[in-house]
Amino acid sequence: MKTKPEISPVMHELATYISRVGKRPLPPPVREKTKHHVLDTIAAMVSGSKLLPGEKAISYIKTQGGTAEATVIGSRVVTSAINAALANGMLGHADETDDSHAPSLTHPGCGIVPAALAMAEREQASGSAFLRAVAAGYDVGCRMTMALHAYDFREVGHSTHTFGPTFGAAVAAGSVAGLKYDQVRHLLSYTAQQTSGISCWMRDAEHIEKAFDFGGMPARNGVAAATMVAHGFTAVEDVFAGERNFFIAYDESKRIGKAPQPEKLVEELGTRFEVMNTNIKRWSVGSPIQAPLDALLDLIRANDIRADDVKKLVVRVAHQGANTVNNRDMPDICMQHMCAVMLLDGIVTFESAHDEKRMKDRKVLDLRSRIELYGDDALTRAMPSRQGIVELTLKNGRELRHHVKAVRGTSDNPMTRAEVDEKCFHLLAPILGKKRARLLCDTVWTIEDVSSMRALRPLLRA
Repeated sequence: MKTKPEISPVMHELATYISRVGKRPLPPPVREKTKHHVLDTIAAMVSGSKLLPGEKAISYIKTQGGTAEATVIGSRVVTSAINAALANGMLGHADETDDSHAPSLTHPGCGIVPAALAMAEREQASGSAFLRAVAAGYDVGCRMTMALHAYDFREVGHSTHTFGPTFGAAVAAGSVAGLKYDQVRHLLSYTAQQTSGISCWMRDAEHIEKAFDFGGMPARNGVAAATMVAHGFTAVEDVFAGERNFFIAYDESKRIGKAPQPEKLVEELGTRFEVMNTNIKRWSVGSPIQAPLDALLDLIRANDIRADDVKKLVVRVAHQGANTVNNRDMPDICMQHMCAVMLLDGIVTFESAHDEKRMKDRKVLDLRSRIELYGDDALTRAMPSRQGIVELTLKNGRELRHHVKAVRGTSDNPMTRAEVDEKCFHLLAPILGKKRARLLCDTVWTIEDVSSMRALRPLLRA
């Protein structure tokens, strides 16, 4: 007789929750916030389809064939859910437009939303089921890297940006597929086996591997785990406990002085929704640049500052952020360049954040030479709050300083539905046209009325 496997309390609670969450209505504020992140990620995917990582992803998937299950956004390709998740995940992080979750050090949307969308098309799931799956993905994916001590975990070389979203994508895809309690446990085991990533992604000069690491790989692996288990694959019954389990394999206590905390996976599960703690970017640039741009815009508008007035600009952010965005070769992840653009234009747009030719413009380079970036101890201690300080010295001798503690779009200073809609419409319209962009936005805001997510296909094609 086959012995009944011993299941740990954490696995039992987590698998029970995931297996039931697809039928559990979301509280109205959570439902609304989840829509914000769905639309924000779809807009990132559509705009990303015309950027280099997106173009590479689409052209690659065109060579792969696959059963016609899900749409590759920004194209006419319909392929397997696994292939579509890979491509759309890369589109979602083709640049720095997508959302981020500071406590877990992840970009949840670019991995979770493409996985849920591909699986929802495959299963012809309703808009409500899709939305609940996305929220569940954020809940589990974000908790995973927090259980591993996200910031310390990254410092020793692991990529939190792949670990968390891979679990989030799997949970979202598994929820859409309607996996039962036993199947969910197997889903988590296949997910654990596919979880990987090292944080050298920051050295990727063209953002192609980074798009794969952050979005494509998590979405693909999550959907693969869900479809295999739905097909009948069995697995280890509890990958989070027992001999050689996931948390033993990734126990970095000898290096960081902290053991993993598996109990974090179920802490306040069902009452604390991590999508509510996730940030939407006001600006289509790297996360460390958000606060300085907010601060700079406030100073420009309050004091009628023009670029010619500026003698010197000092920018201060956390050390980690300064290292990531210091004099980079890509405009949207270069602090000095984006601050120069803000001073010259009085605003930053998606187009200006991606104008590589402008990085050689004389006016930009002249102003950039007057901008200094420093890592700051106090701002580092304030993490995961991504704060920023700008200190302007004008040619007339006047000195101005502004410290942004809560970036617009963060959980402490969230964007309104109207602001999210405006951002997304302007990302969508140049590619889809104004009429289709408007219809897509309106459809997401009323996604509960969608009986099958395949209905979105005509709105997502180029």
